[in-house]
Amino acid sequence: MPISKRIDIARKAFDKKDLEKTKIAHTKKAIASSVHKHHADETHGGGGKYLGDFVYGSIDGIVTTFAVVSGVTGASLSVNIILILGFANLIADGLSMAVGNFLSIKAGREFVEKERKREEWEIENYPKGEIEEIREIFKKKGFSGKALESAVKIITSNKKIWIDTMMKEELELISDNKSAVKGALATYAAFVSLGLIPLLAYILSYFIPFFNQNTFLIAIVATLLTLFLVGVLKIYITKLSWLRSGMETMLIGGLAATASYGIGYFVSLLV
Repeated sequence: MPISKRIDIARKAFDKKDLEKTKIAHTKKAIASSVHKHHADETHGGGGKYLGDFVYGSIDGIVTTFAVVSGVTGASLSVNIILILGFANLIADGLSMAVGNFLSIKAGREFVEKERKREEWEIENYPKGEIEEIREIFKKKGFSGKALESAVKIITSNKKIWIDTMMKEELELISDNKSAVKGALATYAAFVSLGLIPLLAYILSYFIPFFNQNTFLIAIVATLLTLFLVGVLKIYITKLSWLRSGMETMLIGGLAATASYGIGYFVSLLV
C-alpha cells in the first residue's frame, strides 16, 4: 500500500473517529509495505514530485498574462497590443521563472549535499561528539537509561542511518533527488501552456466573429475557470478542501486582474 493511500485512510478515519479504519491503516503489513514503497519512490523518483512546480508555473502564468490583458483592455488599446505584450510576457516571464526555479532547486540540493558531507566528515573525524549529539537528540525524545544507550548504539552502528538521523533530527534537512532541469521544464511548460488561456479569445477573434464581439468577457470566464481548476489541482499538495482551494486561487487571480484593469484605465485618462 502506498504511504499516501495509508495516510489518507488514517486521515479519513480520524475525521469520522472510525477506529476500525484506523486499525486498517496501522496493520503491520500496511505499515511495512508503505514504508518500503515510500523508500522506492524516493529512490527512483516520480512525476508527482514536480506537481508543485507545475502548479506554481500555472498560477503565475495565468495571473500575470491575465493582468497584462486586463491592463491593456482597461487602457482601451488594440488587440494587437494585447497579443504582443501577452506573448512577450509568456516568453520572458516564463523563462525567468524557469531559470529561477532551476537555480533554487539546484542550490537547495547543493546545500543539502554539502551539509551531508560535513556530517560524514565529523563522524569520521570526531565520532565522540557526534555520538553525544545522537544521545542528546534521543534524550529529548524521552529516551533514558538503557533504552537511550541502546538507541544510540543502534543508530551509530550504521553510518548511513547515523548520517540520515543527524540530517533529519539536527538540521531538519532531507535529501531529495529532484531534478532541477525537470523542475524548471515543468514550471515553464505550465507557465506557457496555461498562461496562453487569457490570450486565446483574442487569437480566435481574428477568425470567429463571436470572439471578436465578446473578447474580454470570454477571456475573463476562461481564465477564472482555469484558475479554479488549477486551485483544485493544488489539493494534492495542500490537502485542503477542493472548493476552498479552487475559489481561493480564482479570487487571487481575479483581484490581480481587477487591479491591473483599474491601473490601465486610470493611466489612459492621463495620456
